[in-house]
Amino acid sequence: MDFIRTYNSSVKIGNWNEDLCLEEDAKEEYLEKKERGELAAQKVDFLKENILRPVNLSVTNDGGLHFGDVIMLVNMGGENSERSVVSINADINSLTKTPSPGIQIPCAVSAGKSVQPCTRTAFIITSVDGSPEGSMLRFEQSFALKTTSGFARGLNLTSDLQSFQKVVHFDPQERLEYEDQPVPANVKVVIIHCKTNQALAVLGDRVFWTTYGKEYEVTAHTFLDCYKVEKDNNHWILCTSDPAGDGLALLNR
Repeated sequence: MDFIRTYNSSVKIGNWNEDLCLEEDAKEEYLEKKERGELAAQKVDFLKENILRPVNLSVTNDGGLHFGDVIMLVNMGGENSERSVVSINADINSLTKTPSPGIQIPCAVSAGKSVQPCTRTAFIITSVDGSPEGSMLRFEQSFALKTTSGFARGLNLTSDLQSFQKVVHFDPQERLEYEDQPVPANVKVVIIHCKTNQALAVLGDRVFWTTYGKEYEVTAHTFLDCYKVEKDNNHWILCTSDPAGDGLALLNR
């Protein structure tokens, strides 16, 4: 007698028990990670909640910059580039829980579009020559930039901002005259990387995507026009908040 073999969909075939166990294990692992806040989406939310937390910039009473001031580094852009702000470029791989939740080194930077003072965009002018906190920063004087304390850990910046910088006058013909004079806040200046003698620059044609959207590369390179004057890429404002509000108003023009 010939037998006709039929297939019943209710019949379990193959390693069905093993597949079921793997599925249950994966579900259990997912729920455990969710409970600990270790899912990728949860990490992104945690990072943004903390790194985008508002920060108060220093108030400028005398119009100048001082060691210990909290500032933003703003490039106002030009004909072929947008306004941008030096920002911590941290992603979920930068997170650490030791000794408390925050970001860890290396602390890279990029140039973002947001002009809101926050943990990501606020930096502290730090002395490297023993100048006391509160004393005025002067043209041609070396200084360093650190992140704010707390979630940002008060870290030194990496890449081309890692070592010391100095501020020089916006106009090359005025630099000798202004040497050792106090640096005013909220005006265009050029920031020189002491080790390479190259000017801090934002590269408006070097676009890449970050956790925070489309941003630009920041580097140390002097861009000169036909008159041997630095281009818009190298023009920066060390932005503070002064009693009249000019520091922030300047960015909303």
